[in-house]
Amino acid sequence: MERIRIEPVKNFVRRLSVPSDKSLTHRAFMLASVSSGRCFVGRPLLSRDCLSTKACLEACGVGFEKAEGGFFIKGGLREPEDVLDAGNSGTTARLLMGLLSGYPFFFVITGDESLRKRPMRRVVEPLSLMGASFMGRNDAERLPIACRGGKLRGISYKTKVASAQVKSAILLAGMRAEGATVVEEPFKSRDHTERMLKALGGDVEVKGLRVKLKPFVPFSFSFEVPGDPSSAAYWVAAAVLIPGSHVVVEGVLLNPTRISFFEALREMGADVSWEIEEERLGEPVGVVEARYTPYLKGIVIGKERLPSMIDEMPLLCLVASFAEGETVVKDAGELRVKESDRISSTVSELKRLGVDIEELSDGMVVRGPSPPKGGRCFSHRDHRIAMMLAVAGLASREGVEIEEPQWVSISYPDFFEVLEG
Repeated sequence: MERIRIEPVKNFVRRLSVPSDKSLTHRAFMLASVSSGRCFVGRPLLSRDCLSTKACLEACGVGFEKAEGGFFIKGGLREPEDVLDAGNSGTTARLLMGLLSGYPFFFVITGDESLRKRPMRRVVEPLSLMGASFMGRNDAERLPIACRGGKLRGISYKTKVASAQVKSAILLAGMRAEGATVVEEPFKSRDHTERMLKALGGDVEVKGLRVKLKPFVPFSFSFEVPGDPSSAAYWVAAAVLIPGSHVVVEGVLLNPTRISFFEALREMGADVSWEIEEERLGEPVGVVEARYTPYLKGIVIGKERLPSMIDEMPLLCLVASFAEGETVVKDAGELRVKESDRISSTVSELKRLGVDIEELSDGMVVRGPSPPKGGRCFSHRDHRIAMMLAVAGLASREGVEIEEPQWVSISYPDFFEVLEG
């Protein structure tokens, strides 16, 4: 699919479910691979990123047996015979470094052109302090990176950035380390790993920004992966922006560290609500509802909220183009080291559509209302940018043509089929 054209719609009324959560699928596959028995992961997200994790684990001896609705997984890690390819997935690369570093074997991880440019030293440094040995490009800052794993020791570590990937890599290594492992963040990031470890029998202590874990082997488990709130965000945004629209998304993960986008929309004045209906492996799951909102106001997003809505920032800037006044995103330099430089790509593509948006060294300013008119845009090979531009097309005056839209398959393989439906 080289390009696709998204025409504006008169309204957007849907009741739907969204693909399963990417973060939870990665973690469920990894924890099943080191659990005490056979596990079942139901409704996993089989996107490119999660398939990269599955392929890497299979290369390390983990058995995936296809079953109705998911996979039975039998653990037992061994030294891989070839290089592990994480594809475009930073979660795969960084979390696998933590998971595998506690085993006495050698492994090498690489990725695609984009992933080979992303920072890895933030994970290599704490894992090296725990006792793993790494070699890689630019002093192990860039993939490919080789590791000799083995006996690890627990450490107390303060991360330089609020990153769930860094925190999770350290905690996954801590499962096999001698003594307790403690991680402290500057701000709260996604807490899926600590929730799942606790639900699977781990001695996990969470106090504010600090997580402490003692070594253990996870119970075997059965887990149905809930819907991804980051995927739900696109339909919620469409409902808020398009007159006469109403969307209900069912079975969505409602972890407090994942709903900051919905909270930000509500702060802007949007008619958005959510309700928890059940819990799965320590994760709250429920329904999100949104309606067209004719008046929105600009807000300020700083570093304390960025970690919990980093995937939705391009979409928030689109919503901000419909709002009265300025919306400011600041202290967001981390956006520059995602699948694309999401500050530069968001600004360049929304400008093409006529949005009044300015690039800052560590963020963006959107001045509204300046909603998108229409035009031709580029996905920057970033799934979040591609889906944001599709919503822009739905809410635009003249429609939007997107070049290289196929990158949505990273997290939402049937996105355009659902949109057309």
